[in-house]
Amino acid sequence: MCFFAFLRWLLHALALMLIPYLVKGVQIANFYTALVLVLILGLVNALIRPLLILLTLPITILTLGLFTLVINGFLFWFVSTFIKGFEVTNFWNAFFAALIYAVFSFIINYFLDEKPKAKTS
Repeated sequence: MCFFAFLRWLLHALALMLIPYLVKGVQIANFYTALVLVLILGLVNALIRPLLILLTLPITILTLGLFTLVINGFLFWFVSTFIKGFEVTNFWNAFFAALIYAVFSFIINYFLDEKPKAKTS
C-alpha cells in the first residue's frame, strides 16, 4: 500500500513535468519542484477546494458543474504564486494546465487503483 502511494506521487510529479511542454505559459524548474508541487496541490485541493465549491454552489449548479474547472484553474494559478520554480503566466494557462493535469491524474489513479480482491469461498 505504501509503495502504491509513493509510485502515485512520483507519477503525478512526472505528469506535472509534462505540462510545460503542452502549455507554453507554465514553467516548472525541476523534478524536486514538481514533487513539492504535487504535495501542495493535494493539500490545497483537500482544504480550500471544498470551501470554494460550497461558496460557488449556485453558479456551479447553473453551469452544470463546469464552474468547477474554473475553480481548478484558479487554484493551480494560486499555488504558482508561492512556490518558487513554478510559474504560470496567466489564468487561461493555469486553466488549461489544470485541465491537462486532471486528465493525467485520472489516468494515473485509474491504473493504480487498489481494487479489493474477490473472496472465494
